[in-house]
Amino acid sequence: MTAKEIQSDTKITQLFDPAIVQADAGSIASIDTGTFESLLFVALIGASGDTIDGSNFIEIELEESDDDSVFTDVADEDVVGSVAGTNTGTMALINDSGELDTAYKAAYVGNKQYVRPVINVTGTHTNGTTIGIAAIQGHTRYNPVT
Repeated sequence: MTAKEIQSDTKITQLFDPAIVQADAGSIASIDTGTFESLLFVALIGASGDTIDGSNFIEIELEESDDDSVFTDVADEDVVGSVAGTNTGTMALINDSGELDTAYKAAYVGNKQYVRPVINVTGTHTNGTTIGIAAIQGHTRYNPVT
C-alpha cells in the first residue's frame, strides 16, 4: 500500500509563534476559511514555570466572524474536539501538570468565514507556559470557471 500525499492539498499557517505566555493573548491572527473545505487548529503546549491546577489554568478557545472584525465564541457543536471550558468553543483546557508538553487539536466545522484562536490564562502565571498555535487548512475548494 502506498502512502497518500497531502502536501499539495493543505496549507499550514503559524498563528501564534511559540512563546512563553503569562497573560491572555486575544489578538491572534484569524484564518480565512474561504479557500479550503476543512480547518484544523493545533496548539502545542510546552513546559510551564508555574503550578498548573484548578486555580491556575490555560484555555484555548476559538472565535468566529463574518467580517474579520467582530468575533464571537464558536458554539461547541462547531468545534470537533471541544472540551468544557469557561466559554463555548474551548479546544484545550490545561488545568493539571500532566496536561503540559502536549499537542491539542480541534477542527472547526462552522459556517463563518474567519476563525481565530484565543488564549485565556486564569490565576497566577508569573513564569509562564510555552505555547504555539498553528492552523492546517485542507481540501482545496474547486471553483470552476464559468
